[in-house]
Amino acid sequence: MSNSNFLSSWIKRFLLEYLISVRNLSRNTQQSYRDTFRLMLPFMAKNNKKSIENLLVDDISPDLIKSFLLDLEKNRLSSLSTRNQRLAAVHAFAKFIGSNNPEHVEWCREIQMIPFKKSRKTLITYLEKSEMDALLNAPDKKTWQGNRDHALLLFLYNTGARADEAAQLTIADLNIAHATKRDLSTVLIKGKGNKLRRCPLWKQTVDNLSILIKNREESEHVFMNRCHQPLTRFGIHAMVKRYVKKITQRIASLKKKRVSPHTIRHTTATHLLQAGVDINTIRAWLGHVSINTTNIYAEVDLEMKAKALACCDVPDKKTHRHWRDDKGLMDFLSKL
Repeated sequence: MSNSNFLSSWIKRFLLEYLISVRNLSRNTQQSYRDTFRLMLPFMAKNNKKSIENLLVDDISPDLIKSFLLDLEKNRLSSLSTRNQRLAAVHAFAKFIGSNNPEHVEWCREIQMIPFKKSRKTLITYLEKSEMDALLNAPDKKTWQGNRDHALLLFLYNTGARADEAAQLTIADLNIAHATKRDLSTVLIKGKGNKLRRCPLWKQTVDNLSILIKNREESEHVFMNRCHQPLTRFGIHAMVKRYVKKITQRIASLKKKRVSPHTIRHTTATHLLQAGVDINTIRAWLGHVSINTTNIYAEVDLEMKAKALACCDVPDKKTHRHWRDDKGLMDFLSKL
């Protein structure tokens, strides 16, 4: 049997050649695609009564994929967004096979006909200025760890960086100006797909980072843990959660919010928008490829404007006749 019929060879090509060499996707995105296959392959092997290595492309039928997606929802309790994310990976994989092997063009078409489920669009969560200030003041700056955590929270708020971007930050990525009153300090951030962007740094951020990187090598990561190892995105997530829990006792509004490092990213974008920064500048600030992604913050701001407008709305003092008194209209409707 031709090697082009075996699923395993296509998956290896897809993950090692297409995602890395052709698409240049980030490591996290690659792992997301990988995890889709790690979940799907045992399910397909069980239903086809074959070993994973012996699965063929045609064994992955549209009906089986639909069953797999249903299994994700029912048994793994995956959300609709996760379900759709797994389906997007399958669509991309099918398109890759169809583009490289004409024999499977029809199979590719059938797979790509499987629709995404429409999910309810939820509004982004962000922190009000008072909540963000409380979070920044939560670490105990009398200790080394407290100083590091304060500098990290301030960096996340200043730049709108993702947790993984902050974790990968090295001292060489920082461009600290010698004359802070005259020159601008910046940071080079490596975003998704290894795309680079520069962000300006506040003087307060520079002052905190300067203490953190003093007398250290440029090749070192900026944010280190107590074991002198680079802080991971999971460590950053746990750190944010810990301080949010600490301040929730005195800021009741936080009890209704799920706060993570990405919430701080949303907060940065929303506060920039409220300060009058144009949406395209915010797009570049956050490293979004499409302006449509950044427009979600404009929707939040429009809702706040609508609420403000409703507060000063002038009531209509005109008196209206009750519809029952409008004999002419009722006679007209009766004759229809």
